[in-house]
Amino acid sequence: MLMRRKLFAALGGTLATAATARQAAAAAGPEKLRETPEGRPLPENLVFQDADGRETRFDAFRGKGLVVNFWATWCPPCVAEMPALDRAQAALSPQGIEVLALSSDRAGRGVVEPFYRRTELQHLKMWFDARGATGRALGIRGLPTTLILDRGGREVARLEGEAAWDSPAMLAAIRRLVGGAAPASTTSST
Repeated sequence: MLMRRKLFAALGGTLATAATARQAAAAAGPEKLRETPEGRPLPENLVFQDADGRETRFDAFRGKGLVVNFWATWCPPCVAEMPALDRAQAALSPQGIEVLALSSDRAGRGVVEPFYRRTELQHLKMWFDARGATGRALGIRGLPTTLILDRGGREVARLEGEAAWDSPAMLAAIRRLVGGAAPASTTSST
């Protein structure tokens, strides 16, 4: 009986440690960002789709900073961070920084739109990389993965896994990484 209690106590401690580690990872901030100070140019002609199925390229956002999040509705850590990305979009938009949540869901809008309604996402637009071609071209190894692109369209940081995108420290890091204020004439086709 004593051995069983010790086993359950040890198991409980292990589970508590794992839960704490998951919570810490979920709340991770800018310390998880892998920065590329010189910036990495993106491959040319990367195409993804908007909510209406129109093809879009990253150069449509030239002059804006971008937070490009690769995610899917079937990915629990992706789902967990979507409200934070929605709040980050609201906070960053006035500075000319856009959050592009590129869904990898093959069913596209048919599953993403109900997810947006159910989770009450209000600031993120729907974007799709349903065939995964853009993700593969950018070396995305798993979901969620987020790239930070500066106003010149270069990748300046990458984070694999879930993060607290709306934390003050993360928002400050994003603003620093994308560089100065958006030019007054910046517009996008979104």
